[in-house]
Amino acid sequence: MKTGVVCAKAFSANGWRVDSSFHLSDSNVLYSLLDSCPYKQTTIEGIKKDCCFGNIFTRVFVKDAEHGVPYMTASDMVKADPLSGRFLSKKQVASLSNLILRKDWILISCSGTIGNVVYTNEQFDGVVATQDLIRLLPDETKTKGGLLYAYLASRYGYIMLTQSRFGGVVKHIKPFHVSQIPIPQFPAEFQERIDKQIKDAAALRVEANKLLEEAKRKVEEFVGGEPERRKSATVSSQRIFQSFGKRFEANYHISTGSELEDYIKDNFEYKLLGDVCKSISRPEIFKRNYVKNGVMFLGGADIMLATPDSGKYLSRKTPNIDALAVQEDWILIPSSGTIGDVVYTHSEHAQKLVSEDVIRACPNNILSSGYIYAFLSSKVGKALIQRYICGSVIQHVESPHLSRIPIPLMSEKEMTEIDSSIKKYKDNVGKAIRLERSAIKAVEDEIDSWVK
Repeated sequence: MKTGVVCAKAFSANGWRVDSSFHLSDSNVLYSLLDSCPYKQTTIEGIKKDCCFGNIFTRVFVKDAEHGVPYMTASDMVKADPLSGRFLSKKQVASLSNLILRKDWILISCSGTIGNVVYTNEQFDGVVATQDLIRLLPDETKTKGGLLYAYLASRYGYIMLTQSRFGGVVKHIKPFHVSQIPIPQFPAEFQERIDKQIKDAAALRVEANKLLEEAKRKVEEFVGGEPERRKSATVSSQRIFQSFGKRFEANYHISTGSELEDYIKDNFEYKLLGDVCKSISRPEIFKRNYVKNGVMFLGGADIMLATPDSGKYLSRKTPNIDALAVQEDWILIPSSGTIGDVVYTHSEHAQKLVSEDVIRACPNNILSSGYIYAFLSSKVGKALIQRYICGSVIQHVESPHLSRIPIPLMSEKEMTEIDSSIKKYKDNVGKAIRLERSAIKAVEDEIDSWVK
């Protein structure tokens, strides 16, 4: 139960509203904190170059980057890999200059899920993004962009971003609402420190992404890329009966993954994924008992986020809780929903609980975990995973299927180099998350200190 003391002046200042839900709301508590702020205050309107979103438009998608420009949705921007793999026609993009992103901007989700905030790095530069993102361009001569991001990404920023939402089923906010948000003029030294942490984190993410992309490129070049999928072919009854699970559907026998699997087995020395892992499994279904103070629980979508966080916590008394916890250097593969995406667990995944809908592959010492991840996250690995999709409305893959994926062996030197790059990628991502969280917490602690 929330309790508080409200003076008579607060009633008269707010149209004589006497309902406790209004006076004890998070936004009113925050504004009382801002009244105690020891610094001058302004609004985002006074410290921005621009705050806008784009126009609604019809999307014309093309096959690849040769003919198009990367396209990003509001849900893509918070992922560890924000590039969705979809491309808008270059001809169309020529008339959509107001939707193209640049680095060092602040993006705010403004429709549906409101209040997600991202600080753009080089990976976002030149990408076309949906109109459902508010673009906030800081004026660095007035307030540091990193500080402004940390302020809006804090729990106080979230309250201010969401308090003005409007709409029925789908909620919205507009650039006007963001521009009216008050912001203290924090001391220059404090701003410099927070700004440096946020920009260092952005640089680490860029370096991490380059390392990952280079590792995947080496794997794809070694295998020979992704062959064109055949639309029809003849499959013998013998092949059907000899297949794993006696699979009969065409997508299993006639697919890019099927062709790649045959090609790898015919042309390379290889090892099956099941042979290079101590285990490939997922926990049993269990009843979820959410609590306020417990162990963080991540779903299949949460593990893909740039900062893995769900805001959900499970009781420490959850049965078989050890089977749900993940460790660093594991490979996580969602078993349903978006199939084919792969996660390499870093320090910010470790010791959290992960849904039973996520398969855990725990590499042994036969092949390095970094090399296995680089292969599975490549276009080749994704096609091999998707070959084993089964189900109609909701598609799945299961652990026994994945254990049969062949992993081609490069030279020892090449596999060691790829493993080293992936380990550095993982470490950079973990460090970037810690820097961002430290900066955001410093802003929250500063505001908390104003309580009299």
